[in-house]
Amino acid sequence: MTTIKTNSLKAWFLAIRPKTLTGALAPVLLALSLAWTDSALYQPAFGESSVFQWTPAVLCLLFAVLMQVDANFINDYFDCLNGVDGEERLGPKRACSQGWITMPAMQRGIATVTCLSLLIGLPTVFWGGLEMILVGVLCVVFAFLYTTWLSRLGLGDLLVLVYFGLIPVCVSYYVQLHCIPQHVFGLSLSMGLVTDTLLIVNNYRDRETDKSAGKYTLVVSLGEKKSEWLYLLVGIAAVALCQIQWTVGHTWGALLPLLYLVPHFFAWRKLVRIHEGRALNSVLGITALNIFLFALLASIGNLL
Repeated sequence: MTTIKTNSLKAWFLAIRPKTLTGALAPVLLALSLAWTDSALYQPAFGESSVFQWTPAVLCLLFAVLMQVDANFINDYFDCLNGVDGEERLGPKRACSQGWITMPAMQRGIATVTCLSLLIGLPTVFWGGLEMILVGVLCVVFAFLYTTWLSRLGLGDLLVLVYFGLIPVCVSYYVQLHCIPQHVFGLSLSMGLVTDTLLIVNNYRDRETDKSAGKYTLVVSLGEKKSEWLYLLVGIAAVALCQIQWTVGHTWGALLPLLYLVPHFFAWRKLVRIHEGRALNSVLGITALNIFLFALLASIGNLL
């Protein structure tokens, strides 16, 4: 990589990790597609209160993106502080550990993005009620706890399920229609499971360095073979949960996600074949694309 000037725009762009932002957008887009479809179903009974509104939709999208950026900055800062991102790192280089961004600058960056996230999310109180404040605060708190504590205890996968599935899908839907039906809850779990495949690949690649650093992720605890099967089965379970859409007549919302299983299977085969080393970064990229594909298929199915 060419020399990057310290604290430059390019350095901050790399620290944002643009490729991860689709993971933040996917669950909100999925929720909004559900809300758009269901608003037409509920309007005869609930009138104007069930009409889809664009302002809170945009605010939810912006909040999700900013929180992902904030989580990336926090992860970059504390991993550098704890010496996790050393020369033996197999994944992409990180801004602080490479000296692209100084530690004091990253502290300011974290503070700025955290405040901006909360300011963007605050107006959703108008549509979702005061509980939106609690949601925002919890998102910030756990963004810090993930890197500093919970990921080292093997709880990262649970947090992904909650903060990339349950919260963004259910809350974005609730802000629109003020309820969380059973099929929305099921699809939120589905989205969280699909997103968790990315963490499984990441931790599978880093299993040896994580173990030596005392970071006991779920992959470290399960071992290689069980983790490989976990990757495959989590994707299958996600698609199975989509079948709850049949209960509300969302036929295509149940059928289209089945197409996700094809690229997911091939990604799993590649994971098993490569097995270790930096080459697993290619599986990481494929998995990220598959996550967005899943959300896209489910969203199109809902709209159909």
